[in-house]
Amino acid sequence: MAALYLGEKKMKVRGLYIWVNLSAMAIVVLLLVLGVKWGLDVYTHHDEAITVPDVRRKSTADARHILESVGLRMEVGDTGYVKMLPVGCVLEQSVDAGSVVKSGKLVRVTINSGTTPVLTIPDVIDNGSYREVRARLQSMGFKVGDPEYIAGERDWVYGIKVRGRNVVAGRKVSVEDVLIIQVGSGARDEGDDIYFTDGDEFSPSGMSADDGLIFDDDFEEIE
Repeated sequence: MAALYLGEKKMKVRGLYIWVNLSAMAIVVLLLVLGVKWGLDVYTHHDEAITVPDVRRKSTADARHILESVGLRMEVGDTGYVKMLPVGCVLEQSVDAGSVVKSGKLVRVTINSGTTPVLTIPDVIDNGSYREVRARLQSMGFKVGDPEYIAGERDWVYGIKVRGRNVVAGRKVSVEDVLIIQVGSGARDEGDDIYFTDGDEFSPSGMSADDGLIFDDDFEEIE
């Protein structure tokens, strides 16, 4: 009887040991799951909402301070140029003001450059009509003033002036410069060679009477 009692007691202890181990493993797994979930929530800022402030027209330093103070990050992504605004101020931001984002969101900004951008004159001189050239230049960002008409084929582009001087294709000019397109007026140049002759000098066929030929005419001599 004693041996049987001892055997049953050992089985109970062994079973209890197994249940304790299983319970411990379950608790460990549960803690791991809760830890991973908590970590993901922290990493992804679950249920956290930040309204993006408007930093346009702010200095770069002020914009960075404003964004970082609410938990956002800032990076200068590009530069632009607006003559009337101070150098270094923010022109645009990649995330619109008022948008709701999570903490740590990166906001890229475009700041005002301190140097005036330049553009390259394309190959349009003596290569198109006034309407075509003007439209192309304006689409590229050039400022185009009133045309200057010169002798030549009507509406044909013969040159471009910047600050009173002619420029050629490939020349770089400021975006603030005004381009003056030289356009043909349709009038002949005074230098063109045009000859006027008396009617008696040449025959109707373009040959002179000195060539020894006699030309009949429709007139009769009246006495």
